[in-house]
Amino acid sequence: MNAIDVFSVRDLRVRSSALIKDAENGNISLITKHGKPSIIAFPFSRKLFDLGVNKDLALALYEKGIISLAKAAKIADLTIEEFLASLTDSSAKCMDYSAADLDREMKIKL
Repeated sequence: MNAIDVFSVRDLRVRSSALIKDAENGNISLITKHGKPSIIAFPFSRKLFDLGVNKDLALALYEKGIISLAKAAKIADLTIEEFLASLTDSSAKCMDYSAADLDREMKIKL
């Protein structure tokens, strides 16, 4: 799992090139203000336009193992089944789930 880099607003004055490099490498970054999440920065891509912000963000976070299948579906505003279908449509990499883990995820009500 790739961790999300965290930048404070103050950091951006001296580390803005690191934020841009993260985006160029396909990484997601979180920008905080007074220690609280303020902005999430993720790479600009054609997929962003094709899928929309919510789906693209959900796919990216899910592929990196940062969020679960159920949380990704919720962010994308889809049912779990619809989100799974979007994974195949987007050629996204799926994580390995045990049968018990997948069964538990599928039972979560969104």
